[in-house]
Amino acid sequence: MSAEAVERLDDRSEYAGLLRFYELAKHQEWQVRDLPWGELAPVPEGKGSPERMARRRDVWRSVVMQQLQADIIACEMAAQLLNAAPDPEARLYYSTMVQDESRHTEAWLKLIGQVGGEGERDPHLDALGHMFLEADSLEEKVFLMQVFFERLIIPRFRLIARSSRGTILEDICNRLAIDDGIHHGSGMAYERILLTRAPSPVKAQLIDAANRMLPEFAKHALWRPKAREMIGTLMEARDRERLKLELDHGVRLAASLGLDVSDVSLPF
Repeated sequence: MSAEAVERLDDRSEYAGLLRFYELAKHQEWQVRDLPWGELAPVPEGKGSPERMARRRDVWRSVVMQQLQADIIACEMAAQLLNAAPDPEARLYYSTMVQDESRHTEAWLKLIGQVGGEGERDPHLDALGHMFLEADSLEEKVFLMQVFFERLIIPRFRLIARSSRGTILEDICNRLAIDDGIHHGSGMAYERILLTRAPSPVKAQLIDAANRMLPEFAKHALWRPKAREMIGTLMEARDRERLKLELDHGVRLAASLGLDVSDVSLPF
């Protein structure tokens, strides 16, 4: 091996950003037992007749169910990334991501047990999960999961938190918005490293993957279980406008990685 090759192996400075996200993840670590169980209502309780309160609880149960479903998939994906990443700095980070997603799932499981148990699954979320888990390359897995999905769901946590003030649901959503922000930032940092050595065909595959993912993500974002069908209809126009802005931002993030996004087709 040449001296130049040895020097490249020894120089790990490009991974410094990834290690900073690892340290941040460890600093932000929290435990499910620290949540205010028994001190706050699990979800907003509302007022009115028992029937009306039951319907309202079903609405919130469906919200919790969707997040539980997403984090169970995220557990699988984080473990896959930990196994697939060849770089020790990335593996160190993904060890924390596995713990985060497991902790999120534990919190959702405990919360949904307090509001009536598991309910209707989102078929589009399952389709996205299959897409992530079956992606061909590490670059594609990081791109779909951390660059796009993790970033696109953060605004949803903030919306749920604003609508559930003074509840355990609000507390969980605020914590997850921070955690997933770190996951997204680390994914951007690692994807930049991966793309510096990725051949052109791999970069082209990422655009193809985005074109497969974005329509399914739009269906997921607009899908509503039976408990929220009426609310979904009333809010559809606003939801579509918000989604368009988020997808536009996602495409700009892809462009910031040096990818040619001219062939990305947005679903709106």
